[in-house]
Amino acid sequence: MNIPIRAGVLLGVLCVFWTFVMGFTGWYRDPVMLNLFFLVILLEIGVVIWALRKTAPGATWGGQIVNGLVLSLVASVIIFAGSLLFTTVVFRTYFADIQAAQTEMLKAQGLSDADIKTRVAAAAAMQTPFINAISGVTGTVVTGVLVAAIAGAFFRKK
Repeated sequence: MNIPIRAGVLLGVLCVFWTFVMGFTGWYRDPVMLNLFFLVILLEIGVVIWALRKTAPGATWGGQIVNGLVLSLVASVIIFAGSLLFTTVVFRTYFADIQAAQTEMLKAQGLSDADIKTRVAAAAAMQTPFINAISGVTGTVVTGVLVAAIAGAFFRKK
């Protein structure tokens, strides 16, 4: 298995693992701890840079972008499946829990009940297992390609 594919599997597994850590600890329900989910971005940056360093001796800048894309696509398949498993099987109340946390945050900001209800309802329209999973895919691919474009300028065949 080549480096971008191995790195993509690693990234996908790490992101799904972290998602489940967030779930089993209940951090996704806490308005402050919820932000820890975004550690997956740092994981991705680290894995992409690690992989591009390994592929640098034989890859041009464009080749490194392709390596980042392949890595991200492989990871995104795992992330998509993990996200669906998370929201439809293991944590079936995930979206209701997120809405409760959002309501709590908005109350703390002093918004009226009507404003809170409107904002939570607007967000709820986008809170489905499929949209959540596709958002993970999109974020993974975009981040991977951007990091590869930047890091590939430094880690490439010269």
